[in-house]
Amino acid sequence: MTDTHDDLPILRVATYNIHKGVQGLGPVRRLEIHNLGLAIEQMDADIICLQEVRKDNRKEESFFNNWPEQNQADFLTPLGYTAAYRTNATTRWGEHGNALLTRWPILESNHRDISDHRFEQRGLLHVAMEIAGQRIHTIVVHLGLVHGSRLRQTALIHEFIKAHVPDDEPVIVAGDFNDWGFQVKRMLAGFGLFEYDEQPLMTYPSRLPVVQLDHVYARGLTPCGLFVPRGRIWWRMSDHLPLIAEFRLRD
Repeated sequence: MTDTHDDLPILRVATYNIHKGVQGLGPVRRLEIHNLGLAIEQMDADIICLQEVRKDNRKEESFFNNWPEQNQADFLTPLGYTAAYRTNATTRWGEHGNALLTRWPILESNHRDISDHRFEQRGLLHVAMEIAGQRIHTIVVHLGLVHGSRLRQTALIHEFIKAHVPDDEPVIVAGDFNDWGFQVKRMLAGFGLFEYDEQPLMTYPSRLPVVQLDHVYARGLTPCGLFVPRGRIWWRMSDHLPLIAEFRLRD
């Protein structure tokens, strides 16, 4: 965390869909989890929100000789950070979900299933932290592929915030929203959640991005910057590019 000219601290928040740490298909697929670990450390973010994080996968573990012994959330956690993870989906071969890595003390973490139909397992991860003397909440999400599902899931996020986040405490909602339009953005604005809105920064697909699927919204914080790392090193690691947002804490 850095200070601005007016002495109000800046909070850096990153969101990244890591594609389960593997790129490519079939016998030519490659393990990128080790490169992702180096990249995440270089973000130097206070809060790192990750989607498609594997707890385990027996099929991939047997395919790659250098599959990490730790689950991916713990493996990707930089020195001095703490990880929170919750499973969204259970498959034949293992489990995957959302994770949050932070350099600030975690006060609590919990999970809510927001699956909308039986073909997609979705959930939100809620983590409360103490940051610069304030209690700040972060909700990590990965919304569905169906438009109607995303709208219903956005409403569930709002219900969760009303039930678990006091009105006077800041909250961040970050992740892969899978949304090609603006209706989810408008819904979140109606709930008091905003992002840095100077211009869209495309994050998907990583090789030639044409849409911004990844977002960081906040209530009770002032958006003041947005950045997307680009280049070959980034598009090789995942089908999404990471999004890094900065917010100014309020008095």
